[in-house]
This record gives sequence, C-alpha cells and structure tokens, in this order.
Amino acid sequence: MDVVAPIAYRIPDGRILPKDVGGRSFRCDEGEFGEQVRRVPIIPHSHSRLGKLMCHLFSAGMSVPAGLWGPRPDVVLVTVPSLPILGAGYALAVLRRRPLVVDMRDAWPDLARDARIVKGNAKSLVEEAVTAIQSRADRVVTVTYGFAQALRERGITRVDTVTNGVRLSSIEPLGPPEKVPGPLKVLYLGNHGESQRLGLIIRAASIAGDSVQLTMVGHGVNKGKLIELARKLKVNVDFHPPAHGDKLRQFYEQADTCVVSLRDDWKSFETTIPSKTYEVLSIRRHITAVVLGEARTIVESSGAGHVVAADPVAIAKLWSELQEDRARLDVGDGGRDWVKVNADYDNLSSDYVKILRNVVNQVQSQCS
Repeated sequence: MDVVAPIAYRIPDGRILPKDVGGRSFRCDEGEFGEQVRRVPIIPHSHSRLGKLMCHLFSAGMSVPAGLWGPRPDVVLVTVPSLPILGAGYALAVLRRRPLVVDMRDAWPDLARDARIVKGNAKSLVEEAVTAIQSRADRVVTVTYGFAQALRERGITRVDTVTNGVRLSSIEPLGPPEKVPGPLKVLYLGNHGESQRLGLIIRAASIAGDSVQLTMVGHGVNKGKLIELARKLKVNVDFHPPAHGDKLRQFYEQADTCVVSLRDDWKSFETTIPSKTYEVLSIRRHITAVVLGEARTIVESSGAGHVVAADPVAIAKLWSELQEDRARLDVGDGGRDWVKVNADYDNLSSDYVKILRNVVNQVQSQCS
C-alpha cells in the first residue's frame, strides 16, 4: 500500500513538530503496518478559513506528482476531509488509469453550502464539481447511512457505508461515576470550531451555576471566542489543550457526563456523527447529546445518555436533574455493546477491504 499525505507540521495544541517526527517532503518512509508513506509539503497557516484553504489547495496540488512517482496501484482511494484533495484524487485516477474510490469523511458538498464556505457563482460551481466526481467514481464510501441515502437520491448509485469507529480492544471501560455530593462534572473533548456551536454549552453552564463544573479540552478556530464568552458570563470553565493517552483518560475518569455537540441549523449535520461519539460510547461515560438524525438515534438506541435540544435552558435543566439523581449517570454496557456490533475497527477494516477488492474485480472483469 502506498500513501500520499501532507507532512505533519504541527499538532492540535499549536506546537511545531520537528522534521524527524513530522516527516520530510517527498521522502518515502515505511509506516506502522508496512505501508510506504510519501509526504508532501504544506503552507504553514493560521487557523482561519483562508489559511486552511490555501494550505489544502497547495498540499492537494503537490499530491498529484507525488502520486505519480510511486508504483501503479490497483485502485486510487482518496479520503476527503477537505475538498481540494478530492480533485487531486480524481486527477491521479485518470492519469494512472485506475478505478477511483472516494471516501467522504464529511457531507460534501452539503457542508460547504451550510457553512457558506463558497458563495455566489463559485458556490454552484463547487457543488457541481464535487457531485460530478462523486458520480464518476467507481465507488463512494460514506461514514453515515443517512448521507449515503442522500447521495443515492441524487442519482449516485455506487455508494457503500463504512462508519467511523474505534479499536474497542484498546479502550478499557470505566466504572460508573462516583455518587458524591458537589457539582456535576461536565466534559467536552474535541474541536472548538463553528460546527460544534459550543457557546450553547458555556451559556448552559452559566444558567446551571454552581451545580456544574465545565471542562473543555481541545483546540479550534473559536476557542478564543469561547474563552472570552466564559469570561464575559463569569462562568468558571477549565480550558485545556488537546490531550492524549493517560492524560486523556484522566479527563474521562474525572467526568460525570461528556458533551457531544453539533449545531442544529446546518442540514448536513442531520447525516453527520461526531467521531468522538464512538470513543465516549466505548469508555462508558454518560453522553449529553446535542445532536440530530443518525447521531441522535445511536445515543437513544444504545441508552448511553440523553439527547437534549440545542437550547442552553434545556441543557442546564438536564444537568441539574443529573446532578440531583446521579444514578442516571450509570449507562452500563449499552454503548460499548453497540460499538462492538457496529463500529469496531476490526470489523470495519474487513468491510473496507471487501469494497476495494470488489471495485478492482469489477473493473478487471469489464476490461477482460
């Protein structure tokens, strides 16, 4: 397997990585599983939309020559967290005359429309370009069933779903939170961006007052605004940089409930599941879910928490009730059992390999 990816320039807390850790441009290194990884350069950027766009455009452009230098593959798989790399993957598949599998990590182009990333005539051109590549791909793989259905309704028929997930065997479940007096300990882990609408969470903590202690771990374009909002509302929020390993587990151990949140005014989020959901389900912590659609169904069907409206008063009310009746915080094994059946990496990886093999076999049979 050959992988083309940008160099790892910085980690989410903003620290710059040394070159021997992040990789050198256009050098081929062997990965953890024997894959050959060729790194392409990026443009160091701020966390603004424009900075990210310029970086993504540049690294996507560099991915095309990097992809041409390696051995000819059986299939080109392009994973699409951002739009520019989609065009690079399509170009490589055409130049190398190989089948294309498009792995949609987000609900593009719907997300671009909701977030107003592009406007005016450019908006329709971007949407048409994305849909055209999806239509021409030999297979489109989505991470939710809802978005797969949305694509089928647009006439894109070669669609499969392989959800996000976790390696369940690597996550040791926690016991229920201790039933001790004091404020409810609320934890948010993840991106502090526009998509999460975390101002609602801080406003809910303001309403809940001393009955809640809010901790927010992560980074993102809106973190500065959130810190300022907490200061303005005089809410005692503990902000921390992204955490990993033992430090991450400590945050989970100290929490009573974990927030999973997506804004409710973007239609694309009706078919989006925050990836952090699977980790919280696996570790056996109660979820305060401010979500729609498929994500809401998962939390409700697994019994792993409570779904609440995107309203600070409603969120604060739920937290007050949980603080008064801590027995409701013990979610049992429902969430973990759901992950075992639906979102364990061991099963998901096997499903993905089958899809890729089927694409290669179908193309070969058509050419024979």
